[in-house]
Amino acid sequence: MNYRFQFGVVWDNLDALFAGALLTFQLGVVAFGGGAIIGLICATLKTYGPWPVRALVNTYVVFITNTPALIQIYFLYFGLPEVGIRWSNEACLLIGLTLNAGAYLTMILRAGFLSVRITELEAGQTLGMSLIQQVRYIIVPHIAKSIYPALANFFIVVLVMGTSVGALIGVDELTCQAINLSAVN
Repeated sequence: MNYRFQFGVVWDNLDALFAGALLTFQLGVVAFGGGAIIGLICATLKTYGPWPVRALVNTYVVFITNTPALIQIYFLYFGLPEVGIRWSNEACLLIGLTLNAGAYLTMILRAGFLSVRITELEAGQTLGMSLIQQVRYIIVPHIAKSIYPALANFFIVVLVMGTSVGALIGVDELTCQAINLSAVN
């Protein structure tokens, strides 16, 4: 097969590709940010909450992490209109990715909470630190060091792989723009 990549097509449509890349980045950041908020709340509840709340959070995490993000987004995009709830394709993608990221970030953040040793917290109490000071000077620095690699990797997963699912439901992000250019040329 004698295929040659035509760079002229890319240069002629660079503005569409940049617009798709910008939308991909925006969707990834918003989904990750929303997922981080959900994850922080759920991780706190799963670690320190009463058992019925822990069971509810655990059900959410197990259900979301054991179903593919594509199925969740398809349910939002194709399933909810069957019961009269219609959202835009961008909203379905964003809500699906946010809920998915929230479940995974719950487990990442919970691991960070559990990595703080009791002796460190007791040392802070012995020094007379308030709860706010313990959080600021003991807990947050320890958690930040221990979960940063997992958070960075997960952000890339959400940004690169997660948002590309949007091409299947018509979101004009980078993958969709590339598919459209490929189909036309």
